[in-house]
Amino acid sequence: MLAEITTARRRAEAHRRQPVTGGPVTQERAVRAQGRGTAARLLAAGLAELEERGFQAVTVDDIVRRANTSHGTFYLYFANKDDFFGALSQEALRAMDRITDEFPVVTPDEAGRAALRKWVGDFCDMYAAHAAVLGALSQAQVVGRDAWENGLVHLFRLADAMSMGMAMGAVRTGTTGGGPPAAHTARLSAVACLMMLERVNYLLSSGVRLPRDEVVDRLTAIITAAFHPHRGRR
Repeated sequence: MLAEITTARRRAEAHRRQPVTGGPVTQERAVRAQGRGTAARLLAAGLAELEERGFQAVTVDDIVRRANTSHGTFYLYFANKDDFFGALSQEALRAMDRITDEFPVVTPDEAGRAALRKWVGDFCDMYAAHAAVLGALSQAQVVGRDAWENGLVHLFRLADAMSMGMAMGAVRTGTTGGGPPAAHTARLSAVACLMMLERVNYLLSSGVRLPRDEVVDRLTAIITAAFHPHRGRR
């Protein structure tokens, strides 16, 4: 398991400098106010189609029809459907980067639990806003290996932030016990917690009715227990 994650991470890092979106035309048009408005309308239409139909079923025809524009306009901004999805991915991954930067130092006490619970709630809100894109990015066979591995870069960055925030909380309060866990063990715990967060939020975004506050409470308790044993129980 560790070897597979390490290999995936190395492949992802190899693609970390690849652009997520847009060819030269997209970037040039984006500097114009009218261009930004048109591109935003296309992206909103595409996201709505993606949420309703899924990545594989959506066509350029669907996007331009919902945006009430033409194929010619679409191709002024995007080279093709994959380029268009790259633009949607960029927005989703920027949101993931913001939530990554906001991960708190989680002390093993009630204040730490409250900070973590707020972050989990914010993560759920972020995922809900970008569920269709993030769900597609988790499927290499759907979006392609490059897009999938680019998503892994952001995932592992979030895992590192989670590992650091939980470890710093234990150190700050002198509750590390026998010492902090090995880096690879902490990262595995973080990746496992993130997979749980993603899957639960995928269910929520798919229309599965779950009590949100109770879900956030349970997720908070599980993450706490993963890094601060015996303190995750309420």
